Amino acid sequence: MTKAIRLIGVPMDLGQDLRGVDMGPSALRHAGLAGRLGALGYDVHDYGNVNVAVRDTLDSQLHATPFVHAISLVCERLYDATRRAIEAGYMPLIMGGDHSSAIGTVGGTTHDEPAGLLWIDAHGDYNTPDTSSTGNVHGMPLAVLRGFGSPELVDIGRSGAKVAADDVVLIALRKIDRPEREMLRNSRMTLFTMREIDEQGMAAVAKESLRRLGHQKRIHVSLDMDSLDPMYASGVGTPVPGGLNIREAHLLMELIADDGRVASIDVVEINPILDNRNQTAVLAVDLIASLLGQTII
Repeated sequence: MTKAIRLIGVPMDLGQDLRGVDMGPSALRHAGLAGRLGALGYDVHDYGNVNVAVRDTLDSQLHATPFVHAISLVCERLYDATRRAIEAGYMPLIMGGDHSSAIGTVGGTTHDEPAGLLWIDAHGDYNTPDTSSTGNVHGMPLAVLRGFGSPELVDIGRSGAKVAADDVVLIALRKIDRPEREMLRNSRMTLFTMREIDEQGMAAVAKESLRRLGHQKRIHVSLDMDSLDPMYASGVGTPVPGGLNIREAHLLMELIADDGRVASIDVVEINPILDNRNQTAVLAVDLIASLLGQTII
């Protein structure tokens, strides 16, 4: 695991209806992310934010999928920024913003060689414009990364899918749209719902997830903060009851850290407008610290 980290902010709220997640990068910075990682021995460089169009200046009705062109431009920039960070020897840590940014992040991470993908989320994010009831892109990024959906998004950076089905594990699922359910069942990706976590325990689920990705040398962790129960993380765009508790989330991060293959990270969907004194961003910083090696003793 590299000891140099490049922070990249994506102040984007174009992928969903609810406003506020564009403030996520600022919330994480305010919660002391750089200092916390520096205290763990990392050389932290803040790249600033990729350029994102101001939502209020855009016409959302130009396409069946709202803001798709503006999102594609952001993800092109993010693809390039992530790829260049890796080429320069940094671990890219992307601070969202809504989860549609992962289209660029994971694409850039896998540009030169494949990586396993741990997608930690209450939602499947496996919709397409044909299955989505809203057209919101933050419900589509994993489908796009698998090669399904709008060509303008699928072909960002390079043509076609960016990850293979066998390279993807989803953890903490509990809110799946009906048309999306069948697609997920047929996807050949590894799926762990909250039921599996309840029945098997987080340690077993985490270890099996890492085993399923054992054929890859690198892992990208995509952490949507709505994977946690709203009791602990209320400041998220689409909260869903029945999620991970704090210890389950930390144990997952700790076991991934022990595995030693984390090469890139994105943390998304923090909404300070809905939060209480920035506690969701503070919790996110705690979880990132666990993912990057902080231990209790």
